[in-house]
Amino acid sequence: MQKKYEISGGKVVETSGDEATLLVFVGPDDTEKRYLVDHLKIDEHTLQSALDPDELSRLEFEPEHVALILKRPKNYSALEHFLFRVTSMGLFLFEDRLVVVVSEGDPLFEGKPFVAVHTLMDVLLRLLYQSIFHFLQHLKVINMVSEELEQKINASMENRYLLNLFALEKSLVYYLNAIHTNGVLISKLKNNAIKLKIANEQMEYLDDIIVENDQCYKLAEIYSNVLSSVMDARASIVNNNLNVLMKTLNIITIGIMVPTLVVSIFSMNVAIPMQHMGAAFWIIMTLAVSSATAVMAFWRYKKFW
Repeated sequence: MQKKYEISGGKVVETSGDEATLLVFVGPDDTEKRYLVDHLKIDEHTLQSALDPDELSRLEFEPEHVALILKRPKNYSALEHFLFRVTSMGLFLFEDRLVVVVSEGDPLFEGKPFVAVHTLMDVLLRLLYQSIFHFLQHLKVINMVSEELEQKINASMENRYLLNLFALEKSLVYYLNAIHTNGVLISKLKNNAIKLKIANEQMEYLDDIIVENDQCYKLAEIYSNVLSSVMDARASIVNNNLNVLMKTLNIITIGIMVPTLVVSIFSMNVAIPMQHMGAAFWIIMTLAVSSATAVMAFWRYKKFW
């Protein structure tokens, strides 16, 4: 699907005219791919990299344009079971247009970063910042979800909460790799600032992006280290909860066995004391209850329960 945009009044607005300077291709079909390759002279391998979620971020200089492969968070789906993935975005900067290729639909030019844009390079830098901002938002969500899962693990014996934590830990590994490769890409942009004709104000914004990306990486690293360090402790808690449950069941079983033994003794088909007494039934029940109470009191005294 193709969408057209233009820069007007410091904002990116959608248009339907041929004067569009921003072209966005969302999950391009074969016809759109042929247009990108044959008409815009975009390298076919680079185009496929823009749609490959496992591709690393990189910067390439082509005869007629500059190609950037950028990593960004993928929209979370409940079917992923707490696994957050990353996807790729292709940015192809020409003299008179910017082509954006993404694999899934997502609002690209919304929010505060796109309030004051005047050139195509401004839009490209804003897209870089937007990717970092999305990573930060997802990291906050991962942190909140992990804390909630930890609380559930403390009071539960189910393995699914541990598996969810494993999925979050795996997600953070993906995010660390993606943020790191984005950092390498941003550094290459700065090193080639003259070749890319980046203005002084844009250089200051690029420096801010580098700082934000470094902070994002450190935050993801902290979350990853914390989550990995508590996994063994959480697994021990699950085992301890199971042991406590088995201990409680054993106490209940023993508590039931003692009065059962008393009743069984007086149920034998032989001559026994009190078999001709009218109150024998209540005496036996009293002995059974007393024996159960005595066992429970003994366990309490020994602090076994």
